Formats: sequence, structure tokens, C-alpha cells
Amino acid sequence: MASFLQKLFGSKPPTASEVAESLAVLGADMHSHVLPGLDDGAETMEQAVELVWAMQQLGYRKLIMTPHIMGDFYRNTPDGVRGALAALQHAVAAASITGIELECAAEYYLDEWFGQKLEAREPLLSFGGNKQYVLVETSYINEPFNFADTMFQLKAHGYQPVLAHPERYTYLYGRFEHLESIRESGVFLQVNLNSIAGYYSAGAKRVAEKMIDAGMVDMVGTDAHHSKHTEFLRTKVLPSSYLQKVLSLPLLNNTL
Repeated sequence: MASFLQKLFGSKPPTASEVAESLAVLGADMHSHVLPGLDDGAETMEQAVELVWAMQQLGYRKLIMTPHIMGDFYRNTPDGVRGALAALQHAVAAASITGIELECAAEYYLDEWFGQKLEAREPLLSFGGNKQYVLVETSYINEPFNFADTMFQLKAHGYQPVLAHPERYTYLYGRFEHLESIRESGVFLQVNLNSIAGYYSAGAKRVAEKMIDAGMVDMVGTDAHHSKHTEFLRTKVLPSSYLQKVLSLPLLNNTL
């Protein structure tokens, strides 16, 4: 594990201030792709264990890992996701990593396949206990024509929808009032921490900052797929002034 710490913090060991300046106040990360071999996140168990370690070093005490579920690419099932979770829990214990809780949910893509699941009342992978939060995402370019109806159906089935990284959806750029109306309709909004330091695009950074300034963020997530994401968190997000702004909001992460 020492070699991984060198990769995480560079050739020098982390200073006390580096460790202290962490995301510990959040407690839980509720959006990541750490479970190995299920989507475009961690490919191997070794990569997954290293990501768990990196997230713990950032201060997290719980990871709610959310592999993609989408009809065209990632037809993951609840049983398959839970199986990957059990395997990772075993590997983490074998690596003597303690003090971090591992759970699973999913990031559902709003496609026809998801609509069929709702219509059939198939149980969805949720998080937050009886709050039954369900993380959903859309196309980055095209607004779903049935978004409002799908959110209504989710709530009618007892779930609380959480829209993943709305700052990255280009169809919302220049339409901030529409984003406001989505939240006013009862959909929670989750911002990616790396967005506030410009990892994805200047546009995503601007929208993330505007959401934070308006107090329109309910949860934040790492959306970690690989070590580049955790390294960017450490080197770019932790020193960001907008990190302190978002952490001052009444986020739900530490209730999960």
C-alpha cells in the first residue's frame, strides 16, 4: 500500500495539513464507479481497492458506489451489483483497509429500458435507507421528452429522484430557470466535486458555481471512475474556494 500512497501524494509523504484538508465533513460519497468490471469505472479489483484507499485518504468514511445501468451498454442487475459489492468488501478487508463502509446503489440512465422497469415496478437500487434516493442521469446533449413524467412516476413509486451532475448537461446551458423548476418540482440535484475546479469543461464549472451560489445543491459526489479523478480532487478541488462554499450548504451527504 506504500507504493499506492506514493502514487496518490507523489514521492513525498502527505503532510498533516494535506490530510486534514479533506472531505471528511461530508462523511459519505454517493456517486462513484468504483465497483470493478461493471461499467466504465474500475476495471480490476486492484484498481477498485486502490480507489477505496484514495477515497478514504480524502476523508470519506462511506462510499455508496453507483455503477451505470443503461439498456444499450450496461445492463447491470441488482444481483450483479450486490455480488460485485460483496467481492470488493472482501478484497478491501484482505488489504487491511478499515474504517470505511461500502454500499451500493446505481446510476440509472433515463432510457426506454428504465421506463420499462418503472412500468413493471421492478425494484430499483436506492440509497439512504427509507429515504429511497435513486440516482438518475440523462443524455448530456438532448433533454428527455418524458423527464417530468418519469420523475413523477419515481415519486409515485416511493422513490426520491436525485439528478446526477446537471451542471454537465449542455441542453440546460442558458436555461438556469429550467433547472430551478426541476428542483422546485421535488427532484434533488447532485453536483460533481470535480466540476467546481473545471475538470469537465468551463461550461460545467460555470453552472456548478451558479448552482452553489444559488444554494441549489442537495448532494455532492466524486463520480470517481479512476485515479485521475481522485488525484484531481486532491490537487485542484481541495484548494478551491468553491469547495468551501458548497460545503457550507445543508448537504445531505452526512445523513446517508
